[in-house]
Amino acid sequence: MLQKKRKREEAEVPQAGMADIAFLLLIFFLVVTTIDVDTGIGMQLPPPPDPDQEPPPIRERNLMNILVNAQGLILINEEPASIQEVEQLVTDFVDNANRAQDPNLSEDPRSAIVSIKTDRQTPYEIYIDMLDEVIGAYRQLRNEASQSEFGISYREYRNRVPREDDVIRELYPQNISLAEPDPGS
Repeated sequence: MLQKKRKREEAEVPQAGMADIAFLLLIFFLVVTTIDVDTGIGMQLPPPPDPDQEPPPIRERNLMNILVNAQGLILINEEPASIQEVEQLVTDFVDNANRAQDPNLSEDPRSAIVSIKTDRQTPYEIYIDMLDEVIGAYRQLRNEASQSEFGISYREYRNRVPREDDVIRELYPQNISLAEPDPGS
């Protein structure tokens, strides 16, 4: 007796759970993936002024104007300067009372204001480099004051003292004004 060979059924892979597995993998990768977010420039802004109160008068002597134009050229009080000179010029301007006593520079570090103005076409890299130099000048002044007063760096001092008791920060407040570009620029 000859038996007919039965046709062999083809093997099937069960696909009912594939959608569930794909969904679980998607959720897993969404949860464990970190998305790099641009945090911007970290600066603490002053509180908004009271609309009824007139702004305090600023003596021209205590104001350092820095303009970064569309070509990336830096003008400090209408004089051209290089990016490498900015930190030293700001340091001299802010700490005039304790150093040179020049009548063209600020009267007191607490009164000194550094105003930064840009053009709408200012290269972003130049603006950031210039802002870093200005902040570096304040960092240098605070570090020198901390070294002379307490014998430690300002970073160490800041870690030991609460912000409200920071006498170095009160001595050298970071008075930086970021002015809006001219509408026509």
